[in-house]
Amino acid sequence: MRIARIDSRTVLLHEDGIVDVVRASGGRFGPDPMSPFRDWPAFTNWAGTITQVDEPLGDHILQNPIPHPTQVFGIGANYHDHVAEAGAKTPEAPLVFTKFPTCLTGPFDPIPIPVRTVDWEVELVVVIGVRAEHVRSGDAWHHVAGLTVGQDISDRALQFEGQAPQFSMGKSYPGFGPLGPCMVTPDEVADPDNLELGCALDGEVMQRARTGDLIFGIAELIERLSAVCPLLPGDLIFTGTPSGVGVFRKPPVFLQPGQQLTSWIEGIGELRNPTTDAARRPE
Repeated sequence: MRIARIDSRTVLLHEDGIVDVVRASGGRFGPDPMSPFRDWPAFTNWAGTITQVDEPLGDHILQNPIPHPTQVFGIGANYHDHVAEAGAKTPEAPLVFTKFPTCLTGPFDPIPIPVRTVDWEVELVVVIGVRAEHVRSGDAWHHVAGLTVGQDISDRALQFEGQAPQFSMGKSYPGFGPLGPCMVTPDEVADPDNLELGCALDGEVMQRARTGDLIFGIAELIERLSAVCPLLPGDLIFTGTPSGVGVFRKPPVFLQPGQQLTSWIEGIGELRNPTTDAARRPE
């Protein structure tokens, strides 16, 4: 099942068109785009019975499929090759931060560039479907609604500013969390633990890897996070980025206004985000 959002309404994506969830369910699910997560098992049971599409996708523009999560977790230094390019030690536990939900945006929306030190990080993003609290890794996938493509856009200067790093602030400007183009349930992909992902800047590939290189996989992340706080339906986990980010290139490369950042994950889809000028943060 593929779930997307068009004109602020949740839709099911089929090969031959789209299904408006509110209309097809008689208002049972929606119009709030987060309503399917209030009873995810019931929603999936209902959606599995829908075969007739409403209309072709046509020129409709897909929006962020998960616009209002309660919690957004990020995981740092979670690919072996990314740790190596940073010259760091492999972490013994996940490095967890948060992206504030107001940073989230859609798969084709512009990324405002407020400073000269903005970097890219393509990531597989996990969407929680069923409340997870003290969940063991063997049961973790039962709590997952789906997967989507994300960019953990980061202001590297602010991220490492001060005596204590400001990861959450440096990663939470408006537009610093593109998501989409849809959310895909795990059964739609051949191996949800080993997907190719990558990104390109103005057509030049900057990152390419497989999620099988994650240090802490999805099931272990859910186990560790849910041991501390409940993961709620609709919550997001940005699982980390592979090597190829701009800050560790020689010389460093950062995003500039007027560029095109393309990000993809096998079996899920592609983000295409232009970069634009924004009000400058004092440096």
